[in-house]
Amino acid sequence: MGKPTGFLEIERQDRGYDKPEARLKTWKEFVHPLPQGELTQQAARCMDCGIPYCHNGCPVNNQIPDFNNLVYREQWLAALENLQSTNNFPEFTGRVCPAPCEASCTLNIIDTPVTIKTIECQIVDKGWEEGWITPQPSPRGTGKRVAVVGSGPAGLACAQQLARAGHAPTVFEKNDRVGGLLRYGIPDFKMEKHLIDRRVRQMEAEGVIFRTNFEVGVNVSVQRLLDDYDVLVMAGGAEKPRDLEIEGRELDGIHFAMEFLTQQNRRVAGDPEDVAAPTGTLSAKGKHVVVIGGGDTGSDCIGTSNRHGAASVTQLEIMPQPPERENKLMTWPDWPLKLRTSSSHEEGCEREFAVATKRAIGSNGKIEALVCARLEWVKGEDGRMVMKEVPGSEFELKADLVLLAMGFVSPRHEGFVEQAGVDLDPRGNVKANVQDYRTTEPRIFACGDMRRGQSLVVWAIREGRQAAQAVDAYLMGASRLPR
Repeated sequence: MGKPTGFLEIERQDRGYDKPEARLKTWKEFVHPLPQGELTQQAARCMDCGIPYCHNGCPVNNQIPDFNNLVYREQWLAALENLQSTNNFPEFTGRVCPAPCEASCTLNIIDTPVTIKTIECQIVDKGWEEGWITPQPSPRGTGKRVAVVGSGPAGLACAQQLARAGHAPTVFEKNDRVGGLLRYGIPDFKMEKHLIDRRVRQMEAEGVIFRTNFEVGVNVSVQRLLDDYDVLVMAGGAEKPRDLEIEGRELDGIHFAMEFLTQQNRRVAGDPEDVAAPTGTLSAKGKHVVVIGGGDTGSDCIGTSNRHGAASVTQLEIMPQPPERENKLMTWPDWPLKLRTSSSHEEGCEREFAVATKRAIGSNGKIEALVCARLEWVKGEDGRMVMKEVPGSEFELKADLVLLAMGFVSPRHEGFVEQAGVDLDPRGNVKANVQDYRTTEPRIFACGDMRRGQSLVVWAIREGRQAAQAVDAYLMGASRLPR
């Protein structure tokens, strides 16, 4: 334990931000790291609990009290080694993870959890600055070849672990750059993309081969991969967006969030406009923007719209407004339902809760407004909460651009999944368990959002690591890779 009385003496302090008026002028990250002295003090707040609930909150099972203690003692290299023993990409999770570990922290009972996410991020950033993070190639090869389809966090984590076990993984990515939604879904102001490029270089030095602009099921068949490789791992993500089936959906100006976000990420990467927006530019400049969906993707649309210079941004959420503070006795150490205000919300946004979108209206084929209604949630006959429209509550919301950010329902089934011939679960995800990650087809494994449905980056990393261990055991009879 770093300092037995640290949690009593030291107040929680987290990273600061650039002011909204400054950060809206740039697409770069705007978080200020804590000075090293302050960070070690924050690490001293860790209580080193007898039962560290933060372990349970963290999907990759980071050894949080251990690296907190090492940071407090300024043993940075040891802290980095500890962190990377469970997490392949702490610089990703340290920026975009919602930190369920902090929700599970014992100090969260009084709303002052240890700044675990900040400490994690600054450990790995220091590791890169000091040159401590280098390729870790396997000293011997096994001669086994593995095709990993999808280069999001699940596919990357799986491929890196397999390479370190001595196998020869090839990652197939349908886009022109590696990273999946890390690359084209998360805005640069939340995570700059040179972080992905740096890890790709490390992985290439470890023996991972990347094939971009290569869509399995289109450019090459699944059967061809099974002919050429010993194992195929499905890590393609959950890319089928939830649609809004209302009257007027066909009007110009209603788009899925990923169409909007991907275009902007390509612009920031330096792509010309005809490459970034081959089907036409989507811009929020001077427009009244309505974002439908209250999650992280909706928040990303808000931040992007404000940087474009939107006239107004309104976010609609079908669920009622959650409480500002959860009932700890009912929820801790589980992830709580409470009102969350992101940095993008702070930059300018109207938020409407318990609202349903009924129809879109416009003229000359273009969206002009949404007709919405207020909802109340009441208990149905079976005891479940059901939504009911409040009589006489209809209202119009001016809208020049509507972005659908209501999540993803499953992987896309066309092409790759259909050719693989694997069974699907009732939600349309690839069916595989979390013991061996094997699908119903021999030599095909599945992990990440393609298997579990839309989820967090940190869950994808966990599943990629565990799938790699399962593949290694399948190929070699036993595995020394950690789960």
